[in-house]
Amino acid sequence: MSATITRREQILAAAAELFARHGFHGVGIDDIGAAVGISGPALYRHFRSKDAMLGEMLTSISEVLLAGGQDRAARAGTPEATLADLVRFQVDFALDNPALIAVQERNLGNLADPDRRKVRTLQRRYVEVWVDAIRSAVPATGEPTARAAAHAIFGLINSTPHSRHLDRAQMAELLRGMALAALTNASVSGARDDLTRTG
Repeated sequence: MSATITRREQILAAAAELFARHGFHGVGIDDIGAAVGISGPALYRHFRSKDAMLGEMLTSISEVLLAGGQDRAARAGTPEATLADLVRFQVDFALDNPALIAVQERNLGNLADPDRRKVRTLQRRYVEVWVDAIRSAVPATGEPTARAAAHAIFGLINSTPHSRHLDRAQMAELLRGMALAALTNASVSGARDDLTRTG
């Protein structure tokens, strides 16, 4: 059983690299098979279609992010520590999985409807983890501001597949610092705006 799982993971990793490099529609089953050393048709023993590969790939990413976010939010610690832990988690995921980040960014529209709905639901739940963490760390922050800030930080961190200027450790430190500074500043500024609108 572990060999089958290992092969599936190998296929998904190869497909992610190819999708990130050439786009989903620019990659054929034979290309993916060649990348893992098997014939294209043999892939159908593991996945029913290329669409199914993409669906499992993006669903798995969303599940990993949600589980990781929930785990960090549930740990005992200050709100500031929780937010820093979430930032570290997202940065590490983006730096360790640049192909998956690129595929996720570009290919949500290529998912079959059931997979797209599932991924969207998982993504919304992950955003809510961040919204709660931001509002706990900066209590006056309104919900719309916290949600907008979370999405902006994802954009910042997930841009890393396009950057090759620093080594991994330097990039991780830079992104963590920028993200935390931006969240604090944007949340404080947004909190003032929220209070002005409601005051």
